[in-house]
Amino acid sequence: MSKIVVAVGGNALGNNPEEQKVIVKNTAKHLVDFVAKNNEIIIVHGNGPQVGMISNGFDLAHKADGKSPIVDFPEAGAMSQGYIGYHLQQAIINELNARKLNKSVASIVTQTVVDANDQAFQNPSKPIGLFMSEVEAKQMAKTNGWDVKEDAGRGWRRVIASPKPIDIVEKDIVKTLVEQKFITITAGGGGVPVIKKGNDYLGVAAVIDKDFAAAKIAEIINADSLVILTAIDRVLINYKQPNEKGLAEMSISEAEKYIGENQFAPGSMLPKVQAAMAFVKSTNGKPAFIGSLDKVEDVLKGASGTKILK
Repeated sequence: MSKIVVAVGGNALGNNPEEQKVIVKNTAKHLVDFVAKNNEIIIVHGNGPQVGMISNGFDLAHKADGKSPIVDFPEAGAMSQGYIGYHLQQAIINELNARKLNKSVASIVTQTVVDANDQAFQNPSKPIGLFMSEVEAKQMAKTNGWDVKEDAGRGWRRVIASPKPIDIVEKDIVKTLVEQKFITITAGGGGVPVIKKGNDYLGVAAVIDKDFAAAKIAEIINADSLVILTAIDRVLINYKQPNEKGLAEMSISEAEKYIGENQFAPGSMLPKVQAAMAFVKSTNGKPAFIGSLDKVEDVLKGASGTKILK
């Protein structure tokens, strides 16, 4: 029996609650395939479209009625964890019942500790929320303490930092659930980012990459492998070039070489590769996999996906 942390992208869950309820049924089938093969799984999901929807909803409500409060990013992130977790739990339970598999599922609203001195806070660069005029953006920044930037000629937006995860507040709960053989959904959207001040945790407006959070969870629970599921079959080098090539395996040193050549796009494949490398390094050689959600079985067999090795 293997303990596997599975990271599923927020885009694989749809762009709104109704769409998500449909899509998540297919996602659950693939996740339960792991369980049917006698694996213990811990699920980390993205929340990009979902947290954007929540954040934009509150921003629009505030624009329409000043009495409606602005809800900051930690709270929006926690809300997204709750409703995505609910949909995943329900879909997985229904799929387990359909296959007569006796397992329980739990989702944990998870706080992810980041370093207040992380360099990411010096240069917030992740755009979130609605587009604004320059005047409106600067007024919102002054009123709410936001960082704002012009976004590719399309208008001004709020920007927040994307720090690296260093710990999980609820890690003992997650470990206990895993030990008791529960299917555990944790660190949704990377978790709610918090910093520690004295003995207190404080939420911060930031976004944590879910793949890095999954690697941290995998390290904490001593997982046997990390599986990052995405929309492509294999990690590609020379992307969209005549010599484009899919990689069945990639060592840490090869990955470092490819990163040096800028083979992986910063907003998509690069964090997945870096998270996989972080897990392999922190566990002294346990494997990580990057592959397609629709080919989970083949990914684990090595017939699809990319295996990252020491």
